Amino acid sequence: MLLAFIGYKAGMTHAYMLDEDKSSPTFGKEVFVPVTIVETPPVFVAAVRLYGLDPNRGLYSMGEAWAEPPPELELHRKIPTLGSFNTEEKLKRLESMLDNAVDVRVIVASQPKLAGGLEKKKPDLLEVKIGGPDLGSAFEYAASKLGDIVEVKEVISEGQLVDVIGVTKGKGFQGVIKRWGVKELPRWHKHRKGSRRIGARSHGRSTFWETPQPGQTGFHRRTEYNKLVMEVGDEGYSVTPAGGYLHYGLVKSSYVMLKGTIPGPPKRPIILRHPIRPPPGYDPSNVRKPKIVYLSLDSKQGS
Repeated sequence: MLLAFIGYKAGMTHAYMLDEDKSSPTFGKEVFVPVTIVETPPVFVAAVRLYGLDPNRGLYSMGEAWAEPPPELELHRKIPTLGSFNTEEKLKRLESMLDNAVDVRVIVASQPKLAGGLEKKKPDLLEVKIGGPDLGSAFEYAASKLGDIVEVKEVISEGQLVDVIGVTKGKGFQGVIKRWGVKELPRWHKHRKGSRRIGARSHGRSTFWETPQPGQTGFHRRTEYNKLVMEVGDEGYSVTPAGGYLHYGLVKSSYVMLKGTIPGPPKRPIILRHPIRPPPGYDPSNVRKPKIVYLSLDSKQGS
């Protein structure tokens, strides 16, 4: 299967779920949890790529095979130089190089037109690793999906853990107090030098490297590990509050409901990946769907 999927952050609401963690003091009780909705329209598998391993330069691309995308995908907006497609011939060439390959990946394109809260038409591309018992079966699966559509239910299941990769909210160039949370100098102490200045200097030459400095704040790529998947659904209207999500609108296609918060503002692309460092004892083949007792669909317009 694909080991990652791309979606778009819609917004947050809250739910009540049954706590089934036997080590928790609230075991067996209904607990309040914040939840985040990520809209995940189906992705188009645009290409298959093989990787080899060189001791000196690491992984390198051995070749790739592209499928001709449908016109409504408008992939030319993202890749204007996309050329001819000899898909079958290139797949046979990649298959002949499997003995020297170490990894199989696919390039998928999102379909933002199918999302309810997005205005853009240009798809987002993502390179995704293929998981499988061996390289041959992984390549066979990738070749079978080339030029096809993959739904989120084929990648992510309810009750499993995922890593969330996104870009945080950008806050621009900020000073040390907002950027690092340092304490402002009291107004009565050396105020003529400024109360929001940086701290100690190194004998007049320059500042210590540990000294907080002003600079870019936010708009950083971040990964949050082991987020619980509460629900995976096809009808986005069932999780859309009255009036839609703030700065997003309606969720029209499939969606993933995550427990807790994730980085980034609404409409930002979010990558959902199978966990690379799950907690001890985690078995992805033996997960249970969380029992959601109540989901709030009250309007968020006044909040």
